[in-house]
Amino acid sequence: MLHFLWDSISFHTLLIFLIVFLFVADYMKNRNPKNFPPTPLRLPFVGHLYLMDFKDPRVGVKKLTENYGDIFGSSMGSMKFVMVNGMRLVKEVLVNQGENFLERPEMPSEIFSKMGLISSNGHLWKAQRRFTLSTLRNFGLGKRSVEERIQEECRFLVDAFKDEQGNPFDPQFTLTNAVSNVICSLTLGNRFDYHDEDFQKLLKLMYETTALNGTITAQLYNSFPSIMKFLPGAHQTISKNSKLLKSYMQEQINKHKEDWNPSESRDYIDSYLQEIAKDKGSDTFREEHLVACTLDLMFAGTETTSSTLRWALLFMALHPEIQARVQAEIDAVIGQARQPVLEDRNNMPYTNAVIHEVQRKANIVPLSMPRVAAKDTIVDGFFIPKGTMLLTNITSVMFDKNEWESPNTFNPGHFLKDGKFWRRESFLAFSIGKRACLGEVLARSELFLFFTSLLQKFTFQAPPDTTLSLQPLMGITMAPQPYKICAVPR
Repeated sequence: MLHFLWDSISFHTLLIFLIVFLFVADYMKNRNPKNFPPTPLRLPFVGHLYLMDFKDPRVGVKKLTENYGDIFGSSMGSMKFVMVNGMRLVKEVLVNQGENFLERPEMPSEIFSKMGLISSNGHLWKAQRRFTLSTLRNFGLGKRSVEERIQEECRFLVDAFKDEQGNPFDPQFTLTNAVSNVICSLTLGNRFDYHDEDFQKLLKLMYETTALNGTITAQLYNSFPSIMKFLPGAHQTISKNSKLLKSYMQEQINKHKEDWNPSESRDYIDSYLQEIAKDKGSDTFREEHLVACTLDLMFAGTETTSSTLRWALLFMALHPEIQARVQAEIDAVIGQARQPVLEDRNNMPYTNAVIHEVQRKANIVPLSMPRVAAKDTIVDGFFIPKGTMLLTNITSVMFDKNEWESPNTFNPGHFLKDGKFWRRESFLAFSIGKRACLGEVLARSELFLFFTSLLQKFTFQAPPDTTLSLQPLMGITMAPQPYKICAVPR
């Protein structure tokens, strides 16, 4: 009987049955639960791929917000997520209900390992974050010793800019090297010369990996990994680069082990090796975790701050009147005879406001890092099932016309009130909640000292017959497109 039925079914009938079965299976797997946030029409298998703007995801997100409100659902392939917008809801999920959204989702992309500081979860994340904060404080984070390290790097950076003699040059890798040297001195125990070819290769590898993360194939890989892993594209280069970066960090750890003195810690790696020795057999402190943590510190401590400084020089060249006012404040408070110190920040409200406005307008992490619901949760009356990915749209807060009087204009006045610096709750450059940036103190110190040191000695201008662009380069961070600038000695 079965043989007869099989013979009587045509190929076309079987094909139609198979297609219908796949469509029904996709619908059953991806249908929304009751009271899920409003969601656009989903296409079978690809989800909302047709609504995405791969060149600038902010555009697509803005359109969806206008149509569906401050909380809505979306999906890409089998990856389902909820987007929240506006200060009220961002604060709700990251602070008020922060414990429910502490976890990171597992992503196919290999940039941040689930064993490191950025993408780990549960006890591993808590233990490593606690250890890292404590260790960095021991090596001077928030103290005079780290300030002196940054000041030393400021001197090297100013000298490198002087060598350009006011001619057009691309400041990208000089700035990146300077910023990276600060975190390197804490983690690896030394700084690297700006002409060190091996370190320049490492910085270029990190930059390429960061930039490639914004490409179409890299974004598709996170949504359709089972298909994309067989296809060529930027995601394959990211994977190759990740292996090279891990190999570099393993070499650094091996060098430390060669002359390691358990009774004396020179840097973060030494301290972690001590913890491994003390905690033998533990699943919390292991050498592969150390590789992941040091790489995370390198990425987070380099790309974000160096991108912000590159934006800062661009904004100064495009707003000479603001640059002149910053320099007037530097001349009045610091002068030309000594280096800037962090204590100066309290007496320089305008410069402090300009740095914050650079961070707001540059908006280098527009959608923050993804979270995942640790349990079924109600947000703004909507049901978010356990395991659903959550994205917080930081752009919606940093450019909210109800929070800022001129959100689309570069306006330091956003951070000034009665001539004094005004700290704004809706300034979320370092995120908020328990998973806020652990390097905020370091980054704020670096931004102030590098920025004031450069503007103390130089005026930044566009090269002759050149129009500088504010068009961003989308990647892990939203960095400026490569540009050339003139650092004219004052």
